Amino acid sequence: MKTNRRTNIFSFLLLLLLIAAIALTAVGCDEKKDDEASSTTTVTTTAATTAAATDVGEGAHSFMFEVVHLDGRKVTFNVKTDKTLVGEALVELGIISGEDGQYGLYVKTVDGETLDYDTHKKYWAFYVDGAYALSGVDTTAIEDGKVYGFRAE
Repeated sequence: MKTNRRTNIFSFLLLLLLIAAIALTAVGCDEKKDDEASSTTTVTTTAATTAAATDVGEGAHSFMFEVVHLDGRKVTFNVKTDKTLVGEALVELGIISGEDGQYGLYVKTVDGETLDYDTHKKYWAFYVDGAYALSGVDTTAIEDGKVYGFRAE
């Protein structure tokens, strides 16, 4: 009877050890995938950031305008203009276009890529210095040195 009990305890401990080994293996695999994904993201971001800015327009005001396309590609413009609103300058230069709506300009096309939420379930989000903008592009006054942008979301 004692031998049978020892066998049961030994089997139980062996089972626990096996479960722990499987759990550690699974965790180790997940960490490797996360590391691979973050190095891929870092490489992509670094490669996209190193692209040279394209100079567009002429005028007394200047600002950087960054576009992050749906495929993750990043395009940067060094905008010069005499306009006072970001939207006015970008529309005049043909970088953005859209429709007038009840909340102002509904930007549908940025740097040649068109997104319409009703069709694509994606839209262009407006950013100022890397933060989601609290105003529309057509009501945002140009501040020299600021970085404005649109991201496909």
